[in-house]
Amino acid sequence: MARIVLSLEYCGAAFEGWQTQRHGRTVQDCLTLAVDTIAGESVQLQCAGRTDTGVHAAVQIAHFDTQAERPASAWVRGVNAHLPDGVAVNWAQEVAEDFHARFSALGRRYRYVLLNRPVRSALLHGRVGWFHAPLDIDAMQAAMQYLLGEHNFSSFRAAQCQANSPVRVLREASVTQVGPWFVFDFAANAFLHHMIRNMVGALVYVGKGACSPEWLGELLAMRNRRRAPPTFMPDGLYLSGVEYPDRWNLPDGGRIIAPLFLPSGL
Repeated sequence: MARIVLSLEYCGAAFEGWQTQRHGRTVQDCLTLAVDTIAGESVQLQCAGRTDTGVHAAVQIAHFDTQAERPASAWVRGVNAHLPDGVAVNWAQEVAEDFHARFSALGRRYRYVLLNRPVRSALLHGRVGWFHAPLDIDAMQAAMQYLLGEHNFSSFRAAQCQANSPVRVLREASVTQVGPWFVFDFAANAFLHHMIRNMVGALVYVGKGACSPEWLGELLAMRNRRRAPPTFMPDGLYLSGVEYPDRWNLPDGGRIIAPLFLPSGL
């Protein structure tokens, strides 16, 4: 029995998230079917981070166990031949049996790409978020400082979140602007369900002048999701990196951070 780890990317616009569903319209469902075809047997896939409906992955890590003996090229080109256009495996590698795509990860990174102009984008529909009113980057940058560190993130946790604890360590939080584009980057040991989309929604409230930067710290301390703004759209959210200990000898020393598509050369 061999344990194989895959690195893949996908556009989430055509899928109802990662997690398998009876109707089969998820990334896990189509990837499992493709891997089963190459392996000649049924496999069980585990991933580094479950993404929601409409959320993308510039890099997702998954593993499975198989009795099939195949070269790495079969797990890449062979599997890709059976995948829809919106999903692609980038590399495959055999790892020790105690590796786990989710539980071996030290941290995860997400990026949210937001278009800020009066008119939504037609060409990038489903690929970027959008907000019509002007945003103040200085106010949002000041507000993000309240999110850094170890906190109870209940104010940004979805009601259906299944995590045992709402406490997370947010190691990085930044926002940059180039023209009408705002790019939010977050890195943490792990994230709660809808946590990033809820934080982006709150930051947009600050950016449009509805709330002060200090309000974000107050909202965090409230630990009450009902006091926070609505969950922001999934379109601009990308899983952009997963980090593992060096002992696994994964590409880039386990710090797997994908070059991410950014509009207009950003």
